[in-house]
Amino acid sequence: MTTKTNKTLNHKQMVAKMLKNSAVKAEVDKLNREEFAILDEILAARKEAGLSQAQIAKRMGTQAPAIARLESALATGKHSPSLNTLRKYAAALGKRVELHLV
Repeated sequence: MTTKTNKTLNHKQMVAKMLKNSAVKAEVDKLNREEFAILDEILAARKEAGLSQAQIAKRMGTQAPAIARLESALATGKHSPSLNTLRKYAAALGKRVELHLV
């Protein structure tokens, strides 16, 4: 009689296994493109405005570490900021957020 060993996968192993499925990988790639596009726009706008994270934070009525966390969260995909937070960030840059359904 053959017994099958139950192997517990850690998070990285499970993700690697799931990404072998082409449909899953395509969806992950799509989501990453959308998330990173927002991050790219935010960082480009801040650079264009010549403002530091501390300056943006002051304009938003918060602290610099909050802006660092926001930008980091977008980079890692661990957290999606609220639309309200993105509006405040945009306003601090003298810009506005536009949302479109296509």
